Amino acid sequence: MLALGGSLTPAHADKVTRTAECQGDWLPGTPTAEDVMKGEISLVGLPPYKLGRKIDWGASPYKNRSWEYVFQSLRWMGTLVVAYENSGEEAYLDRATEIAKDWVAHNKRGARGTKSYVWKDHPVSLRTQPLLCLSRHVNESWLKDSLAEHAKLLADPRLYKKGHNHGMDQDIALMGIGCRYGRKDWSNLASSRLTGTVKLDVDSQGALMEQAPRYAVYVYGRLQVAITNMKACGRKVPSEIGKRAEALKDFIAHSTMPNGYMVPIGDGSAETEPKMETGTPKHEVKTYRAGYVFGRTAWGKPESAYYSIRFGPGLKFHGHEDHLGVTYYAQGRDILVDAGFHSYEKSSYRYWTLSPEAHNVPTVVGARFRPRTASKLVATRYGDDRQSFKLTDKAYGVSRTRSVLVNHGDDLMAVRDTASGGKKITNLWRFDHSLKLISKGDGKVVLGDGKFKVTLLQFGASCDRVGGQQVQRGGKLGWVSPTYLSKQPTNVVVSPAAKSLLTVIVPGTDSPKVSCSGKKLTVDGISIPTTAF
Repeated sequence: MLALGGSLTPAHADKVTRTAECQGDWLPGTPTAEDVMKGEISLVGLPPYKLGRKIDWGASPYKNRSWEYVFQSLRWMGTLVVAYENSGEEAYLDRATEIAKDWVAHNKRGARGTKSYVWKDHPVSLRTQPLLCLSRHVNESWLKDSLAEHAKLLADPRLYKKGHNHGMDQDIALMGIGCRYGRKDWSNLASSRLTGTVKLDVDSQGALMEQAPRYAVYVYGRLQVAITNMKACGRKVPSEIGKRAEALKDFIAHSTMPNGYMVPIGDGSAETEPKMETGTPKHEVKTYRAGYVFGRTAWGKPESAYYSIRFGPGLKFHGHEDHLGVTYYAQGRDILVDAGFHSYEKSSYRYWTLSPEAHNVPTVVGARFRPRTASKLVATRYGDDRQSFKLTDKAYGVSRTRSVLVNHGDDLMAVRDTASGGKKITNLWRFDHSLKLISKGDGKVVLGDGKFKVTLLQFGASCDRVGGQQVQRGGKLGWVSPTYLSKQPTNVVVSPAAKSLLTVIVPGTDSPKVSCSGKKLTVDGISIPTTAF
């Protein structure tokens, strides 16, 4: 493969004009231009793949949908054009041109041998950027014709993903082609569609409607690109786009845990760091109509407690069946976690991670789960040192109700679950994989990691201990995916069935002091109502 050696002088690099199409943050972290020149590319965190001089455009070495989409996006080719602009070295541009021309020749839309996913909406959108970048230095008909073919698909209303981040990418791509070649019809369409999509995807509170907070970071970044491109194209930026982009920053801040990582709800990895300036919101607790409660003890303190609660519209886009579910972080540690995001592969494990069994939720015994059921937050009470919430839905045909109380300072979470019609209920509690089972018995389960301990207690409606908890590590329920394509065993506590379950999570101890008087339970001096919060 062609390799580059030696250093380049600034004078040489200055012979090339740096363009807006190429100079941006659209490029992936891997592979580098040097990797591509060597014929080796690493995509979506998977091992390097050897391209060879003659590229197999049907390649799918890992049978991974994300790898295929990124491969067909050609952004890795775009790194060569950017390297050419920054260095002036013609070899980069020559190889980029060779790759792009070969791609165009072997990936005709609808032709035999062209994979169907090559012309799906997202690869088309993302591929536009590197091709536009290349068009600033290569003025050939095959490239212009290919971009026109891309624009036709991007403009087709039958293929438009309205109210979704893919739709935003389609608009950004279509506007780029329209501005590049003076097609105002394309630019006008992209601008008008984008406003409608942003209003659907980001509500007036700034909450992302795709049901996975980590996508808010992606959407915010793409909106900044859209705003920049509109201005560069001499277009006025619709005020609603700017407003909602700004509101997203608060949502991102609230959905980021004290350790700097975003809470992994929906298709969200536990390794996602926003890496952007959000500012500090005015309040420690925020309820979003889109279906989230986020709360913490204080801003700017890694040891702060933090919790999330899910409700709202039924599952769509990047959501999971996690309604009434909670996560909990306290004393600098993950305590209760969701199973997380594994991948977009069509596997039984992927579909399991979407299911209620992969989340900290109540289940109605003997009733069938109804997917995509909406849930409501029906009561809230805010205090500086404690907050409480009541949620309900009919995901199992009868009303299931969950009340959540979070105490700060002396950290504690209490959750009460019931179902209507005298039905019994059970629930699941997935603990962080670092926490190992220490003991269980008499309605008490202790887990720990070194000196750190956490205790789970369960009671009935009258302070009576509810025993018989089962703990699974591995098996059908005991799994978590903290990072992309990872799968680790973890401890899941499965409660016994009861008409009323009060679960108390006490971080930092294996021996909380418990007493009961009337309808009030006291745990380490913290009073908890046994019937209603």
